Amino acid sequence: MTNELLQAIQLLKSKEWVDLTHTFGPNSPHFFMFDDAKFETVFSHDDGFLAQQFTFPGQYGTHIDPPIHFVRDTRYLEDLELKELVLPLIVIDKSKEAEINNDLTLSVQDILDFEAEYGEIEAGTFVALRTDWSKRWPDKEAFSNKDADGSNHIPGWGLEALQFLFNARKVSAIGHETFDTDSAADFRKNGKLDGEYFVLEQDTYQIELMTNLDKLPPKGAAIFNIVPKPEKASGFPVRSFAILP
Repeated sequence: MTNELLQAIQLLKSKEWVDLTHTFGPNSPHFFMFDDAKFETVFSHDDGFLAQQFTFPGQYGTHIDPPIHFVRDTRYLEDLELKELVLPLIVIDKSKEAEINNDLTLSVQDILDFEAEYGEIEAGTFVALRTDWSKRWPDKEAFSNKDADGSNHIPGWGLEALQFLFNARKVSAIGHETFDTDSAADFRKNGKLDGEYFVLEQDTYQIELMTNLDKLPPKGAAIFNIVPKPEKASGFPVRSFAILP
């Protein structure tokens, strides 16, 4: 005999699973203000067992940003509820546009165009922006994509698009393949990350530096964001994956 829970596990395991997480190391792309990670061997098998020490900022590799990352007096990583970390998954594909225009900034019209084809984005979902920027991993220069003047050209979310998703569509969380929520063009224009602040001000989280979004359908998959529980953490590398319908 089996119960509903065991049946659900069997059902999930019969589906296709897609890893949305980069393998990261000391030479991986990261936010320009952070130092490279350090991986050190503390004990080797010659000592009897292998143990390592890892030194990196919380926002390193594919990672999760809880509200406290940008907004004072809000929730730390440990305060996120487990059920918040498992959500229905929507993928908005702007990869072709981002390849032509590296400064692509997602607009409300882009979302409406998506909905015209796939139906209205449901409340309580996780919305990922696919730009295929993850295909530049692990090339630091390609990921930063600087011009001769040193300015980055990296696609991202527009503030109005994010406001529409959270206010009008009541989505629960977002994710993307780049270092930041905002496009580099918006960051240059505004001098700050207005989109990222807005998202975290909604008392939710986001996943950054996602990969393999090209392997997902626009609708119907589910995302799982599995993460350690360090004390009073402003973010941490995450193991995100999707289960396909």
